[in-house]
Amino acid sequence: MKYLLFIIIYSILWCISVLPFSILYFISDFLYIILYKLVGYRVRTVRANLKLAFPQLNDKERREIEKKFYHHLCDLFMEMVKTLSISEKELNRRFTFSNIELLKEYERKDKSIILMLPHYANWEWVISLGSHIEYKGFGVYKKLSNKYFDKLMRDIRSKFNAELISTRETTNVIRTNQSKGLHGVYLFLSDQTPLLRANLHWEEFMGVEVPVHMGAEALARKLDMNILYLRIDKKERGYYAGSFSEITDNIKMEPKYRPTRMFLDKVEEQVREVPYYYFWTHKRWKYQGRKEEVI
Repeated sequence: MKYLLFIIIYSILWCISVLPFSILYFISDFLYIILYKLVGYRVRTVRANLKLAFPQLNDKERREIEKKFYHHLCDLFMEMVKTLSISEKELNRRFTFSNIELLKEYERKDKSIILMLPHYANWEWVISLGSHIEYKGFGVYKKLSNKYFDKLMRDIRSKFNAELISTRETTNVIRTNQSKGLHGVYLFLSDQTPLLRANLHWEEFMGVEVPVHMGAEALARKLDMNILYLRIDKKERGYYAGSFSEITDNIKMEPKYRPTRMFLDKVEEQVREVPYYYFWTHKRWKYQGRKEEVI
């Protein structure tokens, strides 16, 4: 039954993916009305998140951010579908990198690289990075329970000199690669919320104290890897630009938690500049005020 459902959904998505962008964005506009106006998909979560992140704004100002976010969310969904059939040439035209030379400079340091980025703009199209680098790209992700859709996700995201590895596989894969002398660029979406448990590290994010994932920093320390930040800017509908900045090229000299704090600061800066393209449906602040429960 799961396989039949997969075949049906995959066939529909593939047919949609081959449509030109103009039609995809027409569908996106229609989807916006359904998702936001009629269904109200996670509207309560988005409004609660925006109120926490921007308490200085009034309701009208936050509502404007909300509307633009849902327009972007629908565009993002259609762009994810388009990834099924998009060509390398077309993707490279729509997702560019303004300072790829910094990443290449880090490649010459002869160490593997952790690339930290948030759920902002279109992080799915970062797969185009593999067309521009010598190292192989690895995306760290949470494995799906449905094996067919999990394979589909791997296939989509594994284009252009890239490979997906699950969170449980990450350490072993990196160690194995390094034992063979193979360096890679490992992408971590590091702004997600960890499960609430004892011994979590907490930091302020958008003025609210929250638990944070320490996986990227911990792996960098354990395996002596360098860390870069990838900022993604949405230039216009369907066009994005990525730019790199340094977090550390000597993890052994960094105070504990500093690389993670630097990452959060960079995310905050961009979200405050242009808030519409952050992933506001994610319950990033759901554990606020609960630190004392797990200490």
